Amino acid sequence: MQGHVNKPPKFEIETFFNPIMAIEYRINPSLSLTDFINILDKSTLGERRPLHDLNAMQLMLDHANAYIGAYDGERLVGIARAMTDFSYTTYLADLAVDESYQHQGIGKALIDHMKAHTPNAKIILVAAPKAMDYYPKIGMVERRGCYTS
Repeated sequence: MQGHVNKPPKFEIETFFNPIMAIEYRINPSLSLTDFINILDKSTLGERRPLHDLNAMQLMLDHANAYIGAYDGERLVGIARAMTDFSYTTYLADLAVDESYQHQGIGKALIDHMKAHTPNAKIILVAAPKAMDYYPKIGMVERRGCYTS
């Protein structure tokens, strides 16, 4: 239909609780800049982000439109940050899990919750060098043809 623009769905806060690990997953949680920087710093992803450039970090936080947070109580222990059109593509810009919480399935659960939040869109990402072996283990397929400028 010409001239019709699909608007993204309104953000709703949904909570999913994993009773085995006591990790709670929250869709589009309220995040402070400090929370965002801290979780990146506590994961290996912090090495590849401009954590000391507060303006850049605030822009990164403000302009993504889909987040999933993993919480142990009120402590943020993981985050999936994405830009999505909700119909074709979800670009997963950050998947960060506190190193002390890694190897417990939190990263995969964050991706699974992002898929559920954007069910019509394909998740794409650029893997950090330290994560190259991780994504195939959780069922993601490597594709050739990614370019950067």
